[in-house]
Amino acid sequence: MFESDNITEFMSAFDEKLEGYPEQIEEFISSKQYAVLRDLFLPLEPADIAWLLEECGEEHMPLLYRLLPKELAAEVFVELESDSQEMLINGFSNAELKEVLDELYLDDAVDIIEEMPASVVIRILERAAPEMRKAMNEILQYPEDSAGSIMNMEFLSLKKDMTVADAFKRIRRIGGEMETINTLYVTDPQRKLLGVLSVRELLLAEEEDLIEDLMDTDLIWATTMDDKEEVAQALSRYDFLAMPVVDKENRLVGIITVDDAMDVIEEETTEDFERMAAMLPSDKPYLRTGVLDTWKARIPWLMILMLSATFTGMILSHYEGALAACLVLNAYIPMLSGTGGNSGTQASVAVIRALSLDEVDFSDVLRVLWKELRVSFVCGVCLAVANFAKMLLVDRMLLGNAEVTLPVCAVVCLTILFVVVFAKCVGCSLPILAEKIGLDPAVMASPFISTIVDATSLLIYFRFASMLLGI
Repeated sequence: MFESDNITEFMSAFDEKLEGYPEQIEEFISSKQYAVLRDLFLPLEPADIAWLLEECGEEHMPLLYRLLPKELAAEVFVELESDSQEMLINGFSNAELKEVLDELYLDDAVDIIEEMPASVVIRILERAAPEMRKAMNEILQYPEDSAGSIMNMEFLSLKKDMTVADAFKRIRRIGGEMETINTLYVTDPQRKLLGVLSVRELLLAEEEDLIEDLMDTDLIWATTMDDKEEVAQALSRYDFLAMPVVDKENRLVGIITVDDAMDVIEEETTEDFERMAAMLPSDKPYLRTGVLDTWKARIPWLMILMLSATFTGMILSHYEGALAACLVLNAYIPMLSGTGGNSGTQASVAVIRALSLDEVDFSDVLRVLWKELRVSFVCGVCLAVANFAKMLLVDRMLLGNAEVTLPVCAVVCLTILFVVVFAKCVGCSLPILAEKIGLDPAVMASPFISTIVDATSLLIYFRFASMLLGI
């Protein structure tokens, strides 16, 4: 095992080396040293080769891609952005397209055609082998967020009455066509799942042992209609390399591998971040997203939040006379709004994470509220005490602001306490309620909560001002 510092140094050095490759590639292309280019790519990982192809641009990408060996080319193709994949497919001959499709695993092929326009999809399906075409059409019928939409229908199954020797013969015969053979599935003649076992268990068993005696019948599986994010979380929770997927009749129809689960988790995490920042989700990298697409993703929520801020303006207008009577109150409005928004965001992010990991659900809402109520009270008291000292020592004594009196300090500090308590309770409860009614909890994050807290903090502020200052 490498120490973390050594791994960091190694990756940093490799990245620096890789960044110098595009310039070398340009020189090799200019001098037509294609054999040298091919040798340059061979030691690299598919993801790194895909990055280099993207960096070299569409002008050189088809040439560079055709230099790759057939199997490596298919692995690199999966790692490319959808725009680059479409460009290459449009430039492929029918024979080249068929070669690529023959080397792709089924789930990767489905992921690719989901990103392609209809004309390209038709061409892909026309050139795919009949068995692959049938399987792809079957997967494409599942809802986008379902486990069936990301499962791989190529898996290795055994029969319970096989011996270990029989199992190894089957693995050698068809295992090379599978994406993974680390986990083996035992099925009956109707394809119903009976048990699972690992290749490691086969290796440690005697050749005459029966699969029935080795398999684990304590099964965990997903159904084709389960939410793909929940399946990905289950893979993470149980440290599985693959999860079997069954249909309505409990027949084994596919598996979801850990690399597919990682893609789902990355996709869902990205969506949550974008929603928490009041943006519509995007499926393209930042630098490859056009200005208009970025504008479309950001403007709806910005418009909604801007209009919702009208309530804050209405409250300020209503208390215009109070502000005129005690102008010093104006100076603390930004601080109160910021503190409330930050407090609400802390609670919402913690709860959204807990929801995504299935640590809490709607039945825990009272427990969550009780915890956040206590936390917010302690936080509020600390902030109020610190602000009280700051107002007296800095604002009044050092800056010489005589309007900062003890009653004004009391108004601001009591407001801080109540605003923090309110903001954290709102921040923890809204995501749970959102999930209960079928909305993404990430929608109830920073911008939305801040808008609610801003308006409420002003109401609390002026209520205390009326009570303690008589304005």
